[in-house]
Formats: sequence, C-alpha cells, structure tokens
Amino acid sequence: MARFFDVHPDNPQPRAIAQAVEMIRNGGLIAYPTDSCYALGAQIGNREALDRIRSIRQVDDKHHFTLVCKDFAQLGQYVEVNNKIFRNIKAVTPGSYTFILPATKEVPRRLMQAKKKTIGVRIPENAVVRALLEELGEPILSSTLLLPGEEDPMTMGWEIKEALDNVIEGVIDSGECGTEPTTVIDYSSGEAVITRVGLGDPSRFED
Repeated sequence: MARFFDVHPDNPQPRAIAQAVEMIRNGGLIAYPTDSCYALGAQIGNREALDRIRSIRQVDDKHHFTLVCKDFAQLGQYVEVNNKIFRNIKAVTPGSYTFILPATKEVPRRLMQAKKKTIGVRIPENAVVRALLEELGEPILSSTLLLPGEEDPMTMGWEIKEALDNVIEGVIDSGECGTEPTTVIDYSSGEAVITRVGLGDPSRFED
C-alpha cells in the first residue's frame, strides 16, 4: 500500500519531505507534483524502479527519462552543454521545460535513450520538488505520470493513490496539479528542435 504524504504547496513540511526522500533512497518509487504535472520519481541508480516505471507507463527503451535537477551545477554533471545552449537554457529556468542533451558518463547507460545516448534534464519551479531535491542531494529520475490509454495525467494525489496503490511506495499531495506537461527542446544535434509544446513558452527556441 502506498504511503500518502499531504504537504503544503509553498512550505512543505520538512519531516514529510525527509520521509519521502528516505523512501526514494531505500529503492521506492513515488508519485510527486511538479510545476507542470505529476511525475513518477526514483533514485538514479535504481534499476528495478526504472523497469517499474517502464511497466507502469508501458514504454520501451526509446522513451526519454528525465533527471529533475536542483540547479545548473547539478545539471552540468549529467549532460554536455556548450556556452550557447547554457545561455538559452538558463534564460528559461527554473521553469516548465525539459531539455534533451547528450549524457555524460555520470548517467547510467540504462537511463539513456538507447540509440542517441541522450537524457532529458529539467530544473523545475516548484517548492515541493525543490525541497525533495535539496534533501536528496542528487537529481530525481523522473517520468511524467501518464497512464497507458489516458490522454491527460491525473491531477489529484488521492486519484493516483487509488490507481497505483499496489505498484508504488508513496504519493505526495500538495493540492491539485496541472495536466499540461513540459515543453521539450531537443538539443542532441546541437540546435534546438521543439519536440513537444507544453506549458513552457517555446518561442525562444523557434527559428
């Protein structure tokens, strides 16, 4: 049965955050709100959780996982970013964008997109996520919580607990979450390619 954490959206309770992070460190898989929509989250090196996310979402090795990062210092450990790309990303973060970039050796091969050896990264603007990242001390391996056959992600923590009670360890609820995912910008070729238009304004990355 998944544990339910009811946290304040702007001032998340440190004890609840610490307990959720301990769950992640112990190999657990959690559902948590972001500045776009709910996501599934686990520890980067957790092979079993990776397989469980793929199973829940029914995605294959072409699926891009995302490393949700606290700041640029953390992001820079896991992806290769030149000065131009760095400036473009920095101008819109924290925010509702995911960037696809070549992965560094710090990223386990199982997390990379199989052919391109890339990974998604983002720095969200959300107090709950930032508290989790601060406590964890490393990025959260994440994937949008969009269940197979559904057009929109679930927006309420209790709905997620009801649907995934026996397949994840925890659900963090901080009130209703959005349904629109991040805007995805693919920089794997060195140039910005908009592969999904979502919550973040894509105009900066258009030719």
